[in-house]
Amino acid sequence: MVSTGTEETVCRLVREYSDMLLHLACTRLSCVSDAEDAVQEVFLRLLTAPVSFRDAGHEKAWLIRATLHRASDIRRQAEKRNVPLEEAAWREAPEPESSLLRAVQALPEKYSTVIHLYYYEGYSIKEIGKLLGLPAATVGTRLARSRERLRSMLKEEIV
Repeated sequence: MVSTGTEETVCRLVREYSDMLLHLACTRLSCVSDAEDAVQEVFLRLLTAPVSFRDAGHEKAWLIRATLHRASDIRRQAEKRNVPLEEAAWREAPEPESSLLRAVQALPEKYSTVIHLYYYEGYSIKEIGKLLGLPAATVGTRLARSRERLRSMLKEEIV
């Protein structure tokens, strides 16, 4: 059992997962500073309310879920206030990737999340299902639908 709350443990988690979590938050939020806030709040939560993990896999899954939830909360709060989320470039992303990233960010959350977890983080469909609490078939369907939407969005951009 791995327990958080100590500075050493949280520092290790920050070093190990902060980049991945930031990229994940950026799929939900178009503003890098909002994504950084979401990730920072997740790590702050670990310091203030320690969590026990069964193993490293559970640790990573918890961080991913917590980041997705926090990023969604930030997005909803901005939408409630009718404040448009600031447009921001992806950190150090080459130009060809930025159009793909914008397209992924334009997808509904349920699609952008599975795309990110599958392609960027390398999770299998079954693993994504466990992370998100969905049947594997649903994850597969969302992946197929998101790929199709991305194809049509990118095709429109080229034309």
